[in-house]
Amino acid sequence: MIESQVLLTAFVLGVMGAGHCLGMCGGLAAALAFANNGRGRAHRIAILLGYNFGRVCSYALIGALFGFVFGNFQQLSPVPILRTLSGVLLIAMGLYLADWWRGLVKLEKLGSVVWKPLAPLAKKLMPVTHIQQSLILGLIWGWLPCGLVYSVLVLAAAQGTALAGGVTMLAFGFGTIPAVFAGGLASQTLKNVVTNGYVRQVFGTGFIVYGIYTLWPVVIMALVAMGLLEPSMHSAMDHAHH
Repeated sequence: MIESQVLLTAFVLGVMGAGHCLGMCGGLAAALAFANNGRGRAHRIAILLGYNFGRVCSYALIGALFGFVFGNFQQLSPVPILRTLSGVLLIAMGLYLADWWRGLVKLEKLGSVVWKPLAPLAKKLMPVTHIQQSLILGLIWGWLPCGLVYSVLVLAAAQGTALAGGVTMLAFGFGTIPAVFAGGLASQTLKNVVTNGYVRQVFGTGFIVYGIYTLWPVVIMALVAMGLLEPSMHSAMDHAHH
């Protein structure tokens, strides 16, 4: 079953990652919007829609793959590995967004293994002048190494099924669209807001808080295993958490 709370969380995390999205995709979105051979605003918006639709579809596909593969793996493990990893990555992403610690960059470098063969394909599609091109470019660009995507992807995988993982990443993808559209339509006001240092710190703190919330049941479980907490208290806390 897909929990509405998880979908809402994924969407909000996508929105809060706005500054990071502008840094990763804003430049490309702006290039797409203005490489329209003078066809006007409607064509510009159609190009951006195609790109974003493709990008979000790739997120959903990756989420479904991770939900299928690692969700089955999770069921075989007595330890909530995916939940633990999800909490840790969400905290790391929060520190990254707030510019307090940038260790997640190392994880993004690992993703370049997948991106390297795809990058030349993306380059061949430029400049984009047709919606079909923008759609294909979006499908490719969804695989760009991105710590924000990875931090939510593990959360999606922890949902346990391909459907739940795919829909979770779909919700996240929709949350990222406003920022990418802002980059494409050169909405300087919105860009100034989401890239402001204080705003990034607030959003980063939001990631950290949710990461701690995700980890909390795992911490309680560990305390019970070490005999530092009564099992009855653990049951009560777990019931309250759900």
